[in-house]
Amino acid sequence: MKQLLLVFIGGGFGSTLRYVIGKYMNSTETGIPWGTFTANIIGSLLIGIILGLAVKNDTLSSNQTLLLATGFCGGFTTFSTFAYENHVLLKAGDFTSFALYTIGSFVVGFLAVFLGLFLVKSF
Repeated sequence: MKQLLLVFIGGGFGSTLRYVIGKYMNSTETGIPWGTFTANIIGSLLIGIILGLAVKNDTLSSNQTLLLATGFCGGFTTFSTFAYENHVLLKAGDFTSFALYTIGSFVVGFLAVFLGLFLVKSF
């Protein structure tokens, strides 16, 4: 039961922060939903750092990992919103923004995870 509560609390904080970032950064004028992109990239970097710390010398407990990685990062990042926003871009015929957003999200997201793991390993 404690683990469920940790995931719930972390997810609530992550979702709230993602909402705030999206509210201030997403704009229909630019075409690309920068708020979702930013949340997903920061979340990817954070999960790399968090899971790297969890593995490195047992720096984080399993409960801390649940709170931060599963809860916070799970609530902060969002694949469903990413998929929907891509649908909107395709429906609007904005193929350039669709391609930039999709490819950029995957490439930069993967690089952010690798960077987080690398940073933890280096220190």
